[in-house]
Amino acid sequence: MIEYKNFINGKWVDAKSGKTFENRNPSKPSEIVSIHPLSDKEDVQEAVEAAKKAFKHWSRVPAPKRAEIIRRATEILLERKEELAKLMTREMGKPIKEARGDVQEAIDTGFYAFGEGRRLFAYTTTSELPNKTAYVIRRPVGVVAAITPWNFPMAIPSWKLFPALVSGNTVILKPASDAPASGVEFVKALQEAGIPDGVVNLITGGGGTAGEALASHPDVRVVSFTGSSVVGARIAEIAGRTYKKVSLEMGGKNPIIVMPSANLELAVEGVLWGAFGTTGQRCTATSRLILHEAIYDEFLDMLVGRVKNLKVDDPLLEDTNMGPLINEGALKKVELYVRYGLESGAKLLYGGKRLDREGYFFEPTIFVDVDPNSRIAQEEIFGPVLSVFKVRSFDEAIELANNTKYGLSSSIYTNDIREAMEAIERLEAGITYVNAPTIGAETHLPFGGVKQTGNGHREGGWTAFEIFTELKTVYIDYSGRLQKAQIDTWEE
Repeated sequence: MIEYKNFINGKWVDAKSGKTFENRNPSKPSEIVSIHPLSDKEDVQEAVEAAKKAFKHWSRVPAPKRAEIIRRATEILLERKEELAKLMTREMGKPIKEARGDVQEAIDTGFYAFGEGRRLFAYTTTSELPNKTAYVIRRPVGVVAAITPWNFPMAIPSWKLFPALVSGNTVILKPASDAPASGVEFVKALQEAGIPDGVVNLITGGGGTAGEALASHPDVRVVSFTGSSVVGARIAEIAGRTYKKVSLEMGGKNPIIVMPSANLELAVEGVLWGAFGTTGQRCTATSRLILHEAIYDEFLDMLVGRVKNLKVDDPLLEDTNMGPLINEGALKKVELYVRYGLESGAKLLYGGKRLDREGYFFEPTIFVDVDPNSRIAQEEIFGPVLSVFKVRSFDEAIELANNTKYGLSSSIYTNDIREAMEAIERLEAGITYVNAPTIGAETHLPFGGVKQTGNGHREGGWTAFEIFTELKTVYIDYSGRLQKAQIDTWEE
């Protein structure tokens, strides 16, 4: 067990109240992984003051020099990849191979952000008047609050902190209470890399206290949030009162469509990974499977045969396919949705039960004959529950895929180029895969969704820098006389 502290103005400190909370292993809830400060408004105030003060200097440091610190921090993460992956698995339950991938995603994001320190491209254009230059530059916004979830406890902080810092902002990270240790270790790497005092701060605690205090603080200028749509709407409401920039990455109800021309073996592999990877606890998880009637029976037989062989076990074991749910509340929620499914007339094809062992383990679960408007078809469950639908045509498949309030990731398995290209155009989602499951994006490409999945911003790649910068338009008039745009006309 490790006892961590908050990180404020370059120092590791306890919460003002002296209160703490326990971070437990979802595979073995009797095991305390770490203890963390239970922060409140006083801790938030201290962190914001430190970040606001540090911004004056940090924003003036040349971007390539800021990026050098990010590079050093990324190299530290690379050196510690295995130990960080094991800690992550212990605190949130994803299989160790997936945890290594989570840390690697943070590493990839860090090296990409390092390169952006040499770019941060804006625009140069022409002026409509003679002897006048016009161009645009990017400027940092100010203090950033990064509120991150537990399911990708190192990758998602990297999406937010690395571009925010390279852009010249100062940051306060509030990781989720179910997996805060990975966030602390992430900040430790930045500290060891030489980040100046106050530029990065970390507070741990509940979203209802520390999170709301950050979102409502008048000196926080950007809130970047990843989590549920309900909480995201609340943050947008609070942050809007003080005119903050807000980036929301929220829920999903992601479909995979399988058409008759598809490579069925490949599609089965994709559904297994999409639906049951990370125990279905991903905003990109495949929760809806839409099968053409021509391959429906054959595909289900193949899928169930593979699901039966998934190993649900201790996630530290190399051959485990699926670990536990994050906590007792999440497990009870999955049990409740299984009941909703049965009550709505859906047929339970496989699974549906908690495993009789220590920890929050649940069987991979498949429903068929699902009403497209039922709760299991429409609401984000965030667990290993897959709803299957039969369709008669490509058009029906697209219509069913779009029949949701979410729009994050989407997928079609087909070897028909017309179907592939039409799906790319017609699927209402921020991401569309062809012949791959509804996983996330590569770190150099935009990630995010439409409808109730997001509010128009994107994380990942160059687009991540847009929320963390303000555009400033610059005019330099060297004509030596007053020129009035739209009034004066050009003359030789």
